[in-house]
Amino acid sequence: MGGEAGSATAAAGFEGRVKSLGLVFEDERKGCYSSGETVAGHVLLEAAEPVALRALRLEAQGRATAAWGPSAGAAAPAAASEVEYLNVRLSLREPPAGEGILLLQPGKHEFPFSFQLPSEPLVTSFTGKYGSIQYCVRAVLERPQAPDQSVKRELQVVSHIDVNTPALLTPVLKTQEKMVGCWFFTSGPVSLSAKIERKGYCNGEAIPIYAEIENCSSRLIVPKAAIFQTQTYLASGKTKTVRLMVANVRGNHIASGSTDTWNGKTLKIPPVTPSILDCCIIRVDYSLAVYIHIPGAKKLMLELPLVIGTVPYNGFGSRNSSVASQFIMDMSWLTLTLPEQPEAPPNYADVVSEEEFSRHVPPYPQPPNCEGESCCPVFACIQEFRFQPPPLYSEVDPHPSDVEETQPVSFIL
Repeated sequence: MGGEAGSATAAAGFEGRVKSLGLVFEDERKGCYSSGETVAGHVLLEAAEPVALRALRLEAQGRATAAWGPSAGAAAPAAASEVEYLNVRLSLREPPAGEGILLLQPGKHEFPFSFQLPSEPLVTSFTGKYGSIQYCVRAVLERPQAPDQSVKRELQVVSHIDVNTPALLTPVLKTQEKMVGCWFFTSGPVSLSAKIERKGYCNGEAIPIYAEIENCSSRLIVPKAAIFQTQTYLASGKTKTVRLMVANVRGNHIASGSTDTWNGKTLKIPPVTPSILDCCIIRVDYSLAVYIHIPGAKKLMLELPLVIGTVPYNGFGSRNSSVASQFIMDMSWLTLTLPEQPEAPPNYADVVSEEEFSRHVPPYPQPPNCEGESCCPVFACIQEFRFQPPPLYSEVDPHPSDVEETQPVSFIL
């Protein structure tokens, strides 16, 4: 809808007979409409004196247009395409049968209207550099001896995308490696692996990013991540593309021979147009790019496809699931770093070296005149062990604790 909550008004009519012409929707707080919904409202007309009219009609139109010219001063566009999605015409007031003129008395008049949007999917409203998808409702006052008067209101339409569908719940993972150097003088590879838990997100959500960066080159590198919007326009068999960065985040410098891990580094989605995937001449796609700036070399980039939807992610169950179940869900990233099977504890000899062991053994002297195994002193010589041996290995904890560990864990509820 239009930005203002009140009625849109037109200028005074011919010879001042029409004081104002306005259009209001029944629910001015409603932000957008979808396929199959009903649009209702009123046309408001205030006459300063009797007004003669041929008809008062309502028009609702929606279309996608893509066009661009060969130059800034071109009279006609070099390419143009148009697709119609909505075309409704309603008669709100017309003369009685056999009469060509209807006379409205001075004062305020209200004309209600109502129509239903088509049941087939409508494309989300959008305005870009080389095209737009727009819907509007217009009231037209036809007069016998004066130009037609009209008032128009914009209608925001959204095509809902549910991010809970299986295709958008699938994790996305990519890996790439790049050799850094010039000609045959190479300094080593830089490798990058990146993953997001699902493909579909909504406005306002924070995307946890999991990445592994290994720098085997001689350069100091910087990892970054960004959300890109790609607008594609098709007109007269030609294509125009616009690419915009809508959000970004930066990691720490990684020195030569070092590695870095992102265990859920977040990047929040700003308010943007949802993905537009069902229009034949305008398409709006999103991607999450994880990339590395390498001095003196082309940057290493991984692009993970992203869909910005309108129906938020609800977890494994309902939105009102317990906090405990949400905690288990959000802790699933731990599987990226923990082994699938628990490992056995280290061997005692690997933990305590012979040199360290000898330093802690008390210097008990050997009994005199003791030769061979037949020598048995009066008192047994018992060595003092200051290192406790490791416990017997078991995958099941024989003494489970009811107290939670205080190790800090980052998660999002």
